[in-house]
Amino acid sequence: MELLTAVASGLAAVVLVSLVLMRWNDIKFGRNGLPPGTMGWPLFGETTEFLKLGPRFMKERRSRYGSVFRSHILACPTIVSMDPELNRYILLNEAKGLVPGYPQSMLDILGRRNIAAVQGSTHKRIRGSMMSLIGPAVIREQLLPKMDEFMRAHLAAWDGKTIDIQEKTSEMALYIAFRQIVEAESSTLFSAFKREFDKVYIGTISLPINIPGTNYRQGFQGRSNIVKMLSQLIEKRRAKSSVIYNDMLSLLIQDSKYQLTDEEVVDQVITILYSGYETVSTTSMMAVKYLTDHPQVLQELRDEHLAIRSRKGLMDPIDWDDYKSMSLTRAVIFETLRLATVINGVLRRTTEEMELNGFVIPKGWKIYVYTREINYDPFLYPEPLAFNPRRWLVKDLEHHNYCFLFGGGGRLCPGKELGIVSISLFLHYFVTNYRWEDVGGEEIVEFPRVEAPNGLHLRVSNYPS
Repeated sequence: MELLTAVASGLAAVVLVSLVLMRWNDIKFGRNGLPPGTMGWPLFGETTEFLKLGPRFMKERRSRYGSVFRSHILACPTIVSMDPELNRYILLNEAKGLVPGYPQSMLDILGRRNIAAVQGSTHKRIRGSMMSLIGPAVIREQLLPKMDEFMRAHLAAWDGKTIDIQEKTSEMALYIAFRQIVEAESSTLFSAFKREFDKVYIGTISLPINIPGTNYRQGFQGRSNIVKMLSQLIEKRRAKSSVIYNDMLSLLIQDSKYQLTDEEVVDQVITILYSGYETVSTTSMMAVKYLTDHPQVLQELRDEHLAIRSRKGLMDPIDWDDYKSMSLTRAVIFETLRLATVINGVLRRTTEEMELNGFVIPKGWKIYVYTREINYDPFLYPEPLAFNPRRWLVKDLEHHNYCFLFGGGGRLCPGKELGIVSISLFLHYFVTNYRWEDVGGEEIVEFPRVEAPNGLHLRVSNYPS
């Protein structure tokens, strides 16, 4: 009896302490004018629930508090906005004190001088430098021919094999970007670089707890090793000034117009690889998944690409005019991005106290512009859970006011077109060279990243066969 009493007393004490701690966090961040919501535990807030439940967490909070509520996620007091009009206002008004507000872990691992983190004239300068590397004219004249050659080689010799399409698109997305940045040394450096990049990728979505074994610690170590590799490469190239390197790294180093520092060069390289990797690899994988599940759409897409091939010789590469004619392909890519929701939202930070939608937001708080639910708005996308690429052909949905698939305003992703070109080339060579069937049984996880934990396996054969 005494034992039961002691256990009951212990449990009661734990519950009481838990309630006190959670109440303390609400009091600490509570003030008049804030949106409704809860702040969770000290330090951790509601991060564990957010990362575990993802979209369900957001829907539950919205049903309880409305489309704008407060929380404490990724070590920051945060206002979550699921309101389309407010989200658009926030993304278009950086100059009014709504600046990028990425989590500590992402800033530490991607670098504080990366294009997504800097503001004002620095952002304008770095964005100008980026667009000089990956703008449409450069893609057309320089990058597209190289990408076509790589993609043709990457997709060779899959006949009769069972492949993990997640693994293949992951390799494709990282290597094609790495080769554009570091062309001459790509074959010798890639394996070592990928080991460190994998740590970076995992560490960016984590609590900034710098102790052995944490994802944050591994991500930060991965960044340190990548910085060392790139710094040595920059020094080596400067020492060989007479050698001409035709890749992005050399253009960044030699850029006399925008004059990036070595720190800025390194941070942009890491950011180009990071941002393009997830979008290209995941969208390519999920496009194949959706096409597999919708054979009629697959046939229409295949017809579009076979028509392009019929106008060309067997080994002729895809050119800019071919790419611009891929209207259904572009629609498939946008519908995949919408339905799979590779990007859930973006973070901003207030530089001063401000009023938004009748609420008073303190200076220094984060605002999570949560765009995921906009992708499933039935007023914007009738039958929103259906995979229907043709919806993008009937209306100019790509440019409607609430299409935030690549961000918005002055922060529209500079690599948008390059990413679409990469995925289009992948789909072109995949659907014209192969037919496939789903091996079956693989699970797709939607949050915090879209992925197949056990892979996504396909049995591939030549087309036609």
